[in-house]
Amino acid sequence: MKLKASLALIAAAGLTACVSSPPPPQLPPAQPRGVEGKWVDPNGIVSSFQGGTFNTRSSDSNTLLASGTYVSLSPTLVEINMTSLVRKTQSRVNCALVTPSQLNCTQDSGAQFSLTRRS
Repeated sequence: MKLKASLALIAAAGLTACVSSPPPPQLPPAQPRGVEGKWVDPNGIVSSFQGGTFNTRSSDSNTLLASGTYVSLSPTLVEINMTSLVRKTQSRVNCALVTPSQLNCTQDSGAQFSLTRRS
């Protein structure tokens, strides 16, 4: 009888230990580094920066609008050399990462635009 009671207590203690264990700690999401990732302009045009390659696509049909390369000049400055497939022109764009989620850009023509990081 004592054996059955002891086994029951051990089993109950084991179940209690499994149930009452605290959940594992969750790590905070990794902060994006530099401009890597997807960005969107106010018109919904999506620009992607990945491993030195840049491209811009329409949000509705995913049509490639522009492509090119980029280089980080500093942790907050990026230079893009791109070809517009729509206008058939090449241009250089300088962008400043003003916050982790905002990129302010100036084209070599002087036109300015901003991009917002897409989650």
